[in-house]
Amino acid sequence: MDPEYDVVIVGGGAAGLSAALYSVRAMLKTVVLERIACGGQILLTGDIENYPGFPKGVQGPDLAQLYEEQARRFGAQIKLDEVESLDVAGPVKRVKGAEGEYTARAVIIATGGEHNKLGVPGEEEYAGRGVSYCATCDGNFFRDMDVVVVGGGDSALEEGLYLTRMVSSVTVVHRRDQLRASRILQQRALEDPKVRFQWNTVVKQIHGNGSVEGLSLEDVRTGETSQMKTGGIFIYIGFHPNTAFLKGLLAMDNGGHVVADLRMATSVPGVFACGDVRQFSDRQLGSAVGDGIVAALSAYRYLTGEHS
Repeated sequence: MDPEYDVVIVGGGAAGLSAALYSVRAMLKTVVLERIACGGQILLTGDIENYPGFPKGVQGPDLAQLYEEQARRFGAQIKLDEVESLDVAGPVKRVKGAEGEYTARAVIIATGGEHNKLGVPGEEEYAGRGVSYCATCDGNFFRDMDVVVVGGGDSALEEGLYLTRMVSSVTVVHRRDQLRASRILQQRALEDPKVRFQWNTVVKQIHGNGSVEGLSLEDVRTGETSQMKTGGIFIYIGFHPNTAFLKGLLAMDNGGHVVADLRMATSVPGVFACGDVRQFSDRQLGSAVGDGIVAALSAYRYLTGEHS
């Protein structure tokens, strides 16, 4: 039986939509499967200032809409469906979603990832009401307030320093006694009068009454608990790829990232991976777009026999 599509793209973020654009322009019948809304992580981002072509910056949701419009213009089909499993052993690949099954000769995985959660009481309850994973998205809601940033890596300090533009103070809560961030970010944060540090400390609970009002903290060395008043908590404790549905199908690293070569080819012929989902991704918008383009060109070469 002939497959329904030439290419199925799983994920409608920057990588997936870039792949779709190049795929359909190569005259390949293409469908993008997205579980919620096109755009991926940029839907959660306010001003994007480091993406070429927008010298004054661009709002993440606006850029996501432009990506989607451009892919649709050239003929990409976009369907809302959550992919549950794949059968990629043979020349015809089967992608099984909650709403139906899709067959193609090539599959591009562009499912991105999600921010890790603390998993403490109050986190889910106050998400969007004082709990945030994106300072550039939500920072303006916390003007002149005392906020907390959890984490000690680059993302925590970058977002914390961004918040100093609008908040009264930023307290960085870190479970260790030293930061993991790059030296230049550490220096900037340590020298910023608005940034404070709470070392060797973890968040045990988030309190509030309709919105966040404070935190319960624990000293990891002594076990001593304390309370901290705050109107907002920004959580940056890592990021994980959305690859649970691929377990056992493709080669992955210990973090669950798909192993792919420079042409985005995975361990299974005809299956490609791009963007935040792949191993060694820089998790930057520009590189996600580039990944998607390479994946689409590689899929084209695979389908037409141009392997060299």
